[in-house]
Amino acid sequence: MQKIQYVTYREGEYVVARGLNLEISSFGQTDDEATANFKEAVDLYFEDSAPENLPVALDIHVREFAVNA
Repeated sequence: MQKIQYVTYREGEYVVARGLNLEISSFGQTDDEATANFKEAVDLYFEDSAPENLPVALDIHVREFAVNA
């Protein structure tokens, strides 16, 4: 079993769920809907292949920095 890391954030009128260690994203009207849609997208991604054969980054470091904007 692989753990999929993801973040959610508001973008306009939608909430986006984006994978940190898997290049998949989805969206919805609410955080719960975006998360459910993201989980469905991940399931579809893994549907036709064995998960151990697909690329998933395992060592994720989330960082931030400030900019003058």
